[in-house]
Amino acid sequence: MKNTKKNGLLLILGGFLLISMSCQEKPRQQQEGEEEIQEPIKPPSDIISLELSKTLYDNYTRNRVAPIMAYEMETNEDEDFEVARFVDFDYKTMKQYIDYVEQEAKKAKVDVSTFRLYFANYPNSEKFPDGKKVVHPRQNSIFLLPTLNQGGENLGFYIGADGKAKLIKDAVKGNEQGYGNVMDNSEKAQAGFMPSFPAPIMMQGEQSLTMNHGNSGPPPGGDF
Repeated sequence: MKNTKKNGLLLILGGFLLISMSCQEKPRQQQEGEEEIQEPIKPPSDIISLELSKTLYDNYTRNRVAPIMAYEMETNEDEDFEVARFVDFDYKTMKQYIDYVEQEAKKAKVDVSTFRLYFANYPNSEKFPDGKKVVHPRQNSIFLLPTLNQGGENLGFYIGADGKAKLIKDAVKGNEQGYGNVMDNSEKAQAGFMPSFPAPIMMQGEQSLTMNHGNSGPPPGGDF
């Protein structure tokens, strides 16, 4: 009788140990030496077709390239000038930029809401105010900056000397509509196309999150 009870107890204990061991086993996809199975990334809803991209490209050709060329011929008489049609950034640089912005935003305890691309135009000079070479004088370009959402509005920001996120509009003190004194400066622009640069805005210890200096130029062979 005692042996029967003893054997029954051993069976119960053995069954308990088997159940415990099976519960502790890792799922097959997470076992050592095997790669974790990841869900495929779905395409963003904003991806457009090649047909639409070709249409947009041709619209720019018809509506923007000719006026730009006419302006350049009138102000600079430069028949060799080619209108910029693209700006590209090195893939690794873009990844580093996004990672850096996320890092700085996290330290400043803010969330990045968007990345904004501004249209820009390089000066007709050999160097920028900071001494860097102007690779493509008079060419159109873009610069990028992150935004944060404040009061339902996305606003560009940078990191202040105190490590907190600061609004660009408060540092630049520009025209609220973003147009500047376009009409007032039109005669000056046509006269020499040499913009006047304000005093340095950034103070010591502050960090800009705006990126430029991509590679721009006419359409590469084969595209569009």
